[in-house]
Formats: sequence, C-alpha cells, structure tokens
Amino acid sequence: MRNKRSLTRSPAPAAQAGMSLIEIIIVIVLIGAVLTFVGSRVLGGADRAKANLAKSQVMTLGQKVEAFQMDTGRLPATLDELVTAPGSAAGWLGPYAKPAELNDPWGHPVEYRTPGESGPFDLVILGKDGKVGGTSVDSDIHYD
Repeated sequence: MRNKRSLTRSPAPAAQAGMSLIEIIIVIVLIGAVLTFVGSRVLGGADRAKANLAKSQVMTLGQKVEAFQMDTGRLPATLDELVTAPGSAAGWLGPYAKPAELNDPWGHPVEYRTPGESGPFDLVILGKDGKVGGTSVDSDIHYD
C-alpha cells in the first residue's frame, strides 16, 4: 500500500485552522469595549450608593439635631455640639453623633445653618463635587 498524499505539497489555505492578525485585533477591541462598559457601570454604581447613603445620613443627622433640641431646649450652635457637651446646654444627654457622622460620604463637612431658610435649621450635603448645585451625584441633598 502506497500513501497517495504528496509530501511536498502544502495543504490548501481553506484547510488550515487558525485566526488571522485582523481577526485577533477585532476580538481584542471587542473585549476592551465590553470591559470599558462594565467598568464604567461598576464604578458609577459606587457613586450612586454614596448618594443614597448621603440621603439617609442627612435624615439621621436631622433627627439627632431634633433630639438635642428636645433634651436641651435649644438648637445646637454648631454640629460639634452633637459630639461634645457644650458648657451652656443643661439636659445634654449625648453624645448624639460621632465625629465621622458630621462629614458626608465623600469627606466634605455637612453644612448646618440656624435659622434655616425653610425651618428652624438647615442641613445640606453638597454632593460629590462639594459645590452648590449640580446634577446626579453632584446634586445637593437637603434635610426636610
């Protein structure tokens, strides 16, 4: 029996398996695009989570200011009075807050104003950018 296959001829190009350089580049570009999209969604989710945390934080801090007022009969002059007893506040049953609670999730101090524009006091978290105004995660969060 003799083998009919020639040892000197190359197989036809269609019979060769593998990917060309162009195909490899296209696959790498597609993988990069998918990773970019997924990465932006994951990193953007952290900012949205911090914005939601800031909303609950401003509500909780507002309730702590009201508890201070109920105990002492007056509003705190600054938010620091929620952490350490002021000399002039009879009935202080604190501490009402921890020092870390006086900063927003991005590390900016929570703004406290007394008297407030729409009530006895205002609490404002200025968002991720720390500036007045803004949209999305940069928007201001107010205590109502």
